Amino acid sequence: MAHYVIMGCGRVGAMLAHTLDNAGHSVAVIDQDPRAFRRLRPTFSGRQVTGVGFDRTTLAQAGIEEAYAFAAVSSGDNSNILSTRVARETFHVPHVVARIYDPGRAEIYQRLGIPTVAAVRWSADQVLRRILPEQSINGDFRESSGRLILGELALDPSWLGRPLHAVETAAGVRIAYLTRFGEGILPRPDTSYQQGDVLHAMMNVERTAEISRVLSQPPVKENQ
Repeated sequence: MAHYVIMGCGRVGAMLAHTLDNAGHSVAVIDQDPRAFRRLRPTFSGRQVTGVGFDRTTLAQAGIEEAYAFAAVSSGDNSNILSTRVARETFHVPHVVARIYDPGRAEIYQRLGIPTVAAVRWSADQVLRRILPEQSINGDFRESSGRLILGELALDPSWLGRPLHAVETAAGVRIAYLTRFGEGILPRPDTSYQQGDVLHAMMNVERTAEISRVLSQPPVKENQ
């Protein structure tokens, strides 16, 4: 099981912590107000760390160095973004997401490659979709027979710079479009996967677990 660090123990933070704890994952929750931890149930088995989420010592106490994902869901945009950048750029956490109230800011940070969820369309489910490996394919549309699904793909960072057709071949999917800098783009034959891109692909529903497994690993090197 993976280790998750959550900054902010409000309603959404507590819900995320309980969901991940129920799934058997290791969880640490950070909040600068120790009274916020009252939202956690008595049976919560994770860590409770008092402090601010952009403080390196606080993050270290929360186990950020071994974290699979970091979610900043406090009530402050600046704190969430700063914490997320520290988690990604200093501790190299592979999966991060920040809660953002200001839609204008959200677009800016998306361009920096930081996944954000705006408060106007906020839910704990949307955070889980971005940080849980078993939910790395997010279904947005199913065709009438139910066999095909259009969903987001989660790729290992080593796919950066690879052409999208290589992703299609490896995973057996068809990329319908990608979101880059907040805008939808139809892929061309020479389009490559870039930092911050979100790929949307059609795939067989029965193969979603296999597709997630393939794309969560580095590309297979071709024989010389």
